[in-house]
Amino acid sequence: MPEKMTKSSNVVWHQAQVSREMREKQNAHRGAVLWFTGLSGAGKSTLAHAVEEKLHRMGCRTFVIDGDNVRHGLCADLGFSDVDRVENIRRVGEVAGLFVQAGVLTLTAFISPFREDRARVRSILGDDFIEVHCDTSLDVCESRDVKGLYKRARAGEISDFTGISSPYEAPEHPELRVDTGTDDLGVCVDQVIAYLAGKRVIRA
Repeated sequence: MPEKMTKSSNVVWHQAQVSREMREKQNAHRGAVLWFTGLSGAGKSTLAHAVEEKLHRMGCRTFVIDGDNVRHGLCADLGFSDVDRVENIRRVGEVAGLFVQAGVLTLTAFISPFREDRARVRSILGDDFIEVHCDTSLDVCESRDVKGLYKRARAGEISDFTGISSPYEAPEHPELRVDTGTDDLGVCVDQVIAYLAGKRVIRA
């Protein structure tokens, strides 16, 4: 675990007696973070949960950290300004890092629109960070608009809405890019599983 700056000089990292390697051996797979990013409506949560379901059936230890869910608790004090978005992603990155130390395959579903924020999470997680771009056009996302958010954003009822009044910076070099706009869900799931097997995160 890399040393981190804290506001107090009296805080010391406590090294656990049960190591990450021991947990991973028990789990029979590596710990890692699958970071699903994309526009609202791109299918991040749907894909993350479908991948988790398949991994679970394969006997893997998994957990999905969902963008909406963390705002009910961990990030309930944050809004959607650029500053709050940065802090939201930072907190999730730190939590995901703890799951990785537990040897868990952690899947996150966040718009995470800014490259700098995703790069910051990558710096926290290192090689355990797997960026998965749910690549779907804005037109497709708007046509889905399950929550009616795009319609409200177009009407000016929601400010700082990604893709409309706030930018989305697509990953330039993600570990994996899936076309969630045209490919079936099952195809996308298989692509993610194949990537994990190919990198020996899980057993083929």
